[in-house]
Amino acid sequence: MTKRKVTEIVEELATPIVEGEGLELVDVEYKKEGANWFLRVFIDKPEGVDIDDCGRVSEKLSDLLDEVDPIPTSYFLEVSSPGAERPLKKPADYERAIGKHVYITTYEPIDGQKTFEGVLEAYDGEQLTVRESKATKTLKHEAIASARLAVAF
Repeated sequence: MTKRKVTEIVEELATPIVEGEGLELVDVEYKKEGANWFLRVFIDKPEGVDIDDCGRVSEKLSDLLDEVDPIPTSYFLEVSSPGAERPLKKPADYERAIGKHVYITTYEPIDGQKTFEGVLEAYDGEQLTVRESKATKTLKHEAIASARLAVAF
């Protein structure tokens, strides 16, 4: 089973649990680190998640994963907050990030660069505008490889 398929299945299983707790499912990762596989589920809510939120979701999701058994290998389940550098995946993530500092990478260079860091000024579903220190760039959403909030120093 591919890593992508695992994350899709886990996302389908986790979404009703997470939403039932009044939380948002931010992301699901399935990664091998050294000899071990890790299934990471990132959850959030406007006021931030705490250890109790993570514990409730972890317990319910673990029971469901044991029942459905979609992953053939052993793995470690981790449920946590996405942290200060939360990934931007869904349109709502980009909309909430307007006015905030972001870090974006693109699949191909745009005007000679593949990384963009600055304030997200606009997002319309098809493109976004990032104000960097020296210039403002408009990027097509389809060109974005990854995007996340960034802590500015």
